[in-house]
Amino acid sequence: MVTLRDDILPDRAAVLALYRANEWSSADKPDQLMAALAGSHRVVSAWDDDEQLIGLGNAISDGALVVYYPHMLVHPDWQGRGVGRAILRHLQRHYADFHQQVLLAEAEAEGFYTSQGFEVASRTRPMWIYQGGDN
Repeated sequence: MVTLRDDILPDRAAVLALYRANEWSSADKPDQLMAALAGSHRVVSAWDDDEQLIGLGNAISDGALVVYYPHMLVHPDWQGRGVGRAILRHLQRHYADFHQQVLLAEAEAEGFYTSQGFEVASRTRPMWIYQGGDN
């Protein structure tokens, strides 16, 4: 069974293990990663029966008009089992009436996000200054 929580920030070791399992470069900056999650508008974490962190999503928002979902990740052993969908739906319940819900999707995740109602923005292009080193 999977349990969702939005009342705690998972501990550093659990977060880093999840990010490393997904090969996310932000795990190489643990202090900044934990500060970013702590500063989020909302963080939703997913836990298995053994109380292992198996997924996490966060939102950054102005609180009224726009929400951005910067991190959405599920442990590779749990992908394809509805965990990401549950996290995203939990987050979206809080932002359903917002003018914009925005995210950047990796190419292999685009199908997941379109199945959840997201669409490619027609007249915009993602732009960034990126220091992750894993383009």
